[in-house]
Amino acid sequence: MFLAAIGLPLLGASTIEYALLPLLPALDRLRVVLVATRNPLNIGAAARAMSNFGCSHLRVVNPFDAAFRQARSAVGAADVLAAAEQYDSVAEAVGDCTLVVGTTAVRDRHLQHPVRRLENGARLIRKRLPSSPVALLFGSEKFGLSNRDFSHCHWLMRIPTGEGNISMNLGQAVAVCLYELVRDGKSPRQPEKRKRAAACDVELITTILGGVLRTSGYMHSRPPAYVEEKVRRLVRRLNLESQDAKVWLGMLRQILWKQKSAQDQKE
Repeated sequence: MFLAAIGLPLLGASTIEYALLPLLPALDRLRVVLVATRNPLNIGAAARAMSNFGCSHLRVVNPFDAAFRQARSAVGAADVLAAAEQYDSVAEAVGDCTLVVGTTAVRDRHLQHPVRRLENGARLIRKRLPSSPVALLFGSEKFGLSNRDFSHCHWLMRIPTGEGNISMNLGQAVAVCLYELVRDGKSPRQPEKRKRAAACDVELITTILGGVLRTSGYMHSRPPAYVEEKVRRLVRRLNLESQDAKVWLGMLRQILWKQKSAQDQKE
């Protein structure tokens, strides 16, 4: 009944189990990240959907504490909620992931990222999952993800909905996204051969590059928060491989060291 209620095909229990089996190992690398959620019912519904589809890694960023404590009593999702990890920032929550995907209803906002429909985005996520962790971000019930949250994402994904009411309930959105990930029952024949850089390394590149820009004077006439988000998006568009990220870190550290040494000599 749950699948029919959200407009998905109603399958027999054995059919659902069969469809889930091929992707269960890969879904173990999926991290569902809820950012600034406030409603315990929504947190519980998201965890329940994860339990339904065999996804166990829930991460929450700055949740409303009372709501998060209350949600942990959710029926049918106790294991998911008990194991949920809490973080102070999106950067920390996605640090081990090589692909970070944000969800959006695409209202009238001017977005700086590619936006893919659910079916296309799910295909790309399925391709990455066999080889490395992927984070799927969902924003607060009232405001969704902020531009700062988006700056940590490689691209965005939307669920096609009617123009009259484009925003979905958080639990429903999680359920629909996970269903799309498992519905064809097929994993890629081969995982990606190239090892992508983890988000923590990409964020470190962003931080050091920010230091280079500040020391050079580039940021003096620009709002720091705006430049930080812009640089973070730019670095993620490079889609760096793991070895390339190490090279970039080495180069930027050397540049920053030289800049600071020159400044110290002047003083």
